[in-house]
Amino acid sequence: MTRNAASRLGPARRDEDVRAVRRDKLDVVVIGGGVTGAGAALDAASRGLSVALVEARDLAAGTSSRSSKLIHGGLRYLEQFEFGLVHEALTERGLLYTRLAPHLVRPVPFLVPLEAPVWQRAYYGAGVALYDTLATAFGHGRGMPWHRHLSKRAVRRLFPSLKQDGMHGAIRYFDGQVDDARFVLSLARTAAGYGAHVLTSTRVVDLIRDAREVVGVRVKDMESGEEYEIHARTVIAATGVWSDDVSQMFTDRPGLRVRASKGIHLLVPRSAINGDAGLILRTEKSVLFVIPWGGHWIIGTTDTDWTLDRAHPAASAADIEYLLDHVNAVLDRPLRPSDIEGVYAGLRPLLSGEDDQTSKLSREHAVVEPMLGLMLVAGGKFTTYRVMASDVVDLASKRLGEVRPSRTQDVLLAGADGFHAAWADRSGIARRHGTTVGVVEHLLERYGSLALEVLALIEERPDLGAQLIGAPEYLAAEVVYAARAEAALHIDDVLARRTRISIETPHRGTETVEQVAALMGGELGWDDATRQREIGHYLARVAAERDSQTQPDDTTADAARLGALDVRIAHP
Repeated sequence: MTRNAASRLGPARRDEDVRAVRRDKLDVVVIGGGVTGAGAALDAASRGLSVALVEARDLAAGTSSRSSKLIHGGLRYLEQFEFGLVHEALTERGLLYTRLAPHLVRPVPFLVPLEAPVWQRAYYGAGVALYDTLATAFGHGRGMPWHRHLSKRAVRRLFPSLKQDGMHGAIRYFDGQVDDARFVLSLARTAAGYGAHVLTSTRVVDLIRDAREVVGVRVKDMESGEEYEIHARTVIAATGVWSDDVSQMFTDRPGLRVRASKGIHLLVPRSAINGDAGLILRTEKSVLFVIPWGGHWIIGTTDTDWTLDRAHPAASAADIEYLLDHVNAVLDRPLRPSDIEGVYAGLRPLLSGEDDQTSKLSREHAVVEPMLGLMLVAGGKFTTYRVMASDVVDLASKRLGEVRPSRTQDVLLAGADGFHAAWADRSGIARRHGTTVGVVEHLLERYGSLALEVLALIEERPDLGAQLIGAPEYLAAEVVYAARAEAALHIDDVLARRTRISIETPHRGTETVEQVAALMGGELGWDDATRQREIGHYLARVAAERDSQTQPDDTTADAARLGALDVRIAHP
């Protein structure tokens, strides 16, 4: 079996993985299917360790599908003199773009508008020059173009919607952009290709202990309702804002103190703002991004403490108003609430303190072994997931004996191998498969070389080449492929993460849901009652999110969002 074939995460593979983890004692169980957990599973599996990755909901269901969708060094950290941190992140950016995931990471230009003609150009110019230099020094190939200073006239041509009053030109620089949810999926599939058992809808309900050691986890299969045990020599918890919950399974004293910071983003149509680059703007609290995203703009983010429901953080009317007020301050035509196509909210896990057992590996993330056999990793940022994963698996390796060093700097993610050749031959691929170059480009930018598997589905069933109702940029084949090879078990998995229909369309997927239910149901064997239940859950989720976004504050928004149950909780 090829590694691509071994990476397919369909229903049969899930059944096989459940049998394997119940039967065999593993080297590592990783809890958490976000970018850090999937990265740790890949790191461990590529070292030759036996691994299970367990996730209570779906891959990237939490923070890792709700980011600003950037692979970046953090330009603002330079003002805090975090040169090592920025260099580390920029090195990872170059590695991902040039080698590991060129099909998923691509350059996006940003403008830093200047409000003062002399000192800001000198000050910000020096910072951006250092940013570019740090990306080049000792790195894996920067890949991104160098920055440029632009006159006021050049800025007007590049971004006509930017107010000209008080603007004295800009500096243009580049960072990386990524579909965060598809990136995590690619990580998990790559880990599966190395033999990792990937189990979504599998909630950890307890830790298994032998005296003072953690020797495994007890889990509940959220699809069947059955509980069972997975035994392992080490357990890694990469659970983000749920880190304290894992600690509390064995003690009242947290291994890592993590607080949740809510950030929301808005999507508006590309036609609402006239510009050919992103913007990075200062606010009184941090920075505000305006980011081109296909036929849309992403505007974000906020940064507020969140102490309510962590599974489904809610955006309030106050959050939305905050973003609109700040972006409208620089646009010549103000955005209105009616311009908003989608809204999403995520929780960033921030380290709020450490105890004397914590090994601080950088100022952005930390690992701790609060109990023998249990490792926690938290903090950090999406861009440096690979460093975090390597650090925590290194710590686990001290218990596992002779384990080879991390090799993920050389492990191409699923779809990367052959991507450049496929992109160069995209016209030929389109001709051979009887489709358009635009369709092939769309698939290559989402699946890399695995796009050929999606095209093979269309050859098998020509009806799958049809566009989805209400979301014509996506094909019916992508829904079937999500269920057959990408671990999608529920409608929400497809509309919110395998595609981004839930945030990219004004109807937020409600016009597409019945077609998706029919396509998924045919692949997963759903009866009519199951299809109707899935549709009902998705529609209730959208209604609850819309309601929450009209509420005045976090408390009322959270109460409104909780009006719709998670499909995995209600399913069994």
